[in-house]
Amino acid sequence: SQTTSHPTFMVVKNLEDFEQKLAAANAEGKSVMVDLYANWCVACKEFEKYTFPSENVQEALQNTVWMQMDLTDNTPERQAVFDKFDVLGLPTILFFDNEGNELKRARVTGFMKADAFAAHVNSSVNSGASR
Repeated sequence: SQTTSHPTFMVVKNLEDFEQKLAAANAEGKSVMVDLYANWCVACKEFEKYTFPSENVQEALQNTVWMQMDLTDNTPERQAVFDKFDVLGLPTILFFDNEGNELKRARVTGFMKADAFAAHVNSSVNSGASR
């Protein structure tokens, strides 16, 4: 049912993989949301369980490709992601417009409930993503 699941995340393995998938999404005129996730991150699991399945959230992100990068293990690839995007901790959710630019004001760090997250996406991602 709509309320118990969310769109499947496109799995991103590393920065090179991300750049390719971002370009492909942009070529389709879509924006991108990247969920930086770790299996030890409690708030990441809360997003997964409470926020992403919400119809409001899915509606707000209907023209957005959902990507997820598993940063569970402390690897050079993980450190490269933290360095490139200046990530301080998890969860961090990044948004990119349909031209591949990060919408820095839209970045989410820490858990947000579904309605607040959907409102945030609508005001900071969708308002700027149209042009």
